[in-house]
Amino acid sequence: MIKAGEYKVKEGLYYTKDHEWAQVLEDGTVLVGISDYAQKELGDLAYVELPEVGKEVSKGDVLCELESVKAVSEVYAPVSGEVVEVNEVLEDSPEVLNEEPYENWIAKLKPTNLEEELKGLMDAEAYAKYLEEI
Repeated sequence: MIKAGEYKVKEGLYYTKDHEWAQVLEDGTVLVGISDYAQKELGDLAYVELPEVGKEVSKGDVLCELESVKAVSEVYAPVSGEVVEVNEVLEDSPEVLNEEPYENWIAKLKPTNLEEELKGLMDAEAYAKYLEEI
């Protein structure tokens, strides 16, 4: 784990400038979640509108929405692909994203252009540096 000020950045993940993370699994699918920075900025999460399984998304598309006591925020797809699974735990316990943002994913994607799109994402060190600049 890397520290960037008061935020934790988990190594081995890819990050977007919108504070999503992507983890490539051994089977080639990709888990998507939000960073520690994102969950702290949102505040206490009250509701997660999970995407539909089977939904096709392009990199940068809205994947789902998170509602907190402060605001409604969109989560963007870090890579293009099809939603093949969602984390149903979040329907009853959205607060787990606040408690353990790197252990709790939102959706699993079957990517369509993974190798190319990963080049546009940041590794943990680059993301930590980005956090220190904003």
